[in-house]
Amino acid sequence: MKNYDLVVVGGGPAGMAAAVAAFDAGVKNILIIERDTKLGGVLNQCVHNGFGLTRFKENLAGPEYAEKFSDEVEKRDIDVMLSTMVLEVGADKTVTAMNSEYGVFTLKPMAIILAMGCRERSKGALNIAGARSAGIYSAGTAQRYVNIEGYLPGKNVVILGSGDIGLIMARRMTLEGAKVHAVCEIMPFSSGLKRNIVQCLDDFGIPLYLNHTIVDIQGKERVTGVTIAEVNPVDKKPIKGTEIHFDCDTVLFSVGLIPENELTKNAGIPMSPRTKGAIVNQYRETDVEGIFACGNVLHVHDLVDFASEEAEIAGRSAYEYISGKLNKEKTVNLINGANIGYVLPQKITVPSGDVKVFFRVTNVFKNVTFKVKDGDEVVISKKKLTVAPGEMETIVLKSDLLSANKSGNITIELEAQND
Repeated sequence: MKNYDLVVVGGGPAGMAAAVAAFDAGVKNILIIERDTKLGGVLNQCVHNGFGLTRFKENLAGPEYAEKFSDEVEKRDIDVMLSTMVLEVGADKTVTAMNSEYGVFTLKPMAIILAMGCRERSKGALNIAGARSAGIYSAGTAQRYVNIEGYLPGKNVVILGSGDIGLIMARRMTLEGAKVHAVCEIMPFSSGLKRNIVQCLDDFGIPLYLNHTIVDIQGKERVTGVTIAEVNPVDKKPIKGTEIHFDCDTVLFSVGLIPENELTKNAGIPMSPRTKGAIVNQYRETDVEGIFACGNVLHVHDLVDFASEEAEIAGRSAYEYISGKLNKEKTVNLINGANIGYVLPQKITVPSGDVKVFFRVTNVFKNVTFKVKDGDEVVISKKKLTVAPGEMETIVLKSDLLSANKSGNITIELEAQND
């Protein structure tokens, strides 16, 4: 077995972007390990357009975006192992994997980039009443059936959750001839992008029921209907007397994504309870030296363009690590303050260049002011008209601000004046 300087776990958009960036920076001995039969990850089943608008200034379908990166991987002679499952990543940077050609084997690269992506949260996590009827799918599974396998899961559909995959599948099922009766969302706001709400629901007249959830699924052998009800905004419990019934044969769940971090946890890497991914610095390096993380396994991105951008940071940083050039003199901790769900990275090593910080708010707010604090001192104040949890926010921390930090902490918080 060949020895590699860098192993990238995951051949989706983030893994490919990280490998390409690392190669271009100077790492010439790279392996991408992918468990599927081809590179591209979930993009291969995303036949809708809207990809690449930021990065390539083109309106691409998912497979087109994936192909652009797989072509770049091929040009650079980066090794790829397909249909290969990584069983374990060790804190000593060993990678144990298996496939049909080599059986179980172990690699010992100088650096590792984790880019395993996400999986969907299932019905089993929600404790919804009803039998285990046929016709209940996660939105991503239904997407694969329609776009890859060529099967239509059902003709009359109700969708729970307004994540982007659920919104896109509302449109996709409608285009395939199904009737989507409703999209229900337990929160008072949609967790999807505004453009998807407009293009997938509003344009097709599909109703969105905010502050609603499914309270019962009828049907023993096959789904025959669902009952939804309004929930109390405080405790999220159904309100009696608000029930609405829909006759349907299919229920799709789009209730969030879970980063695939079993390998990360087993390596002993500290995790963030907020992002459900690893705690990283601005290089996307975890607390285990030489192991980096990027893409949706680190935190869930709005757009694949942003996941690719972040992956390139990890790729270039892996080269810096292998070359012994990563600077770690002083650490400044980033803290999510009032009305901020999480910040990423969670720490910054100083001295550093300018650092772009990603964060999400906890609710829909209007007339907001973002404040960046060094201890109690406000060092940046930035106003914005509206913000929502479904849209990632960013702020750039300048190198001189980081170098001048006195408290060892930087807090990002939000003040709002909702009408």
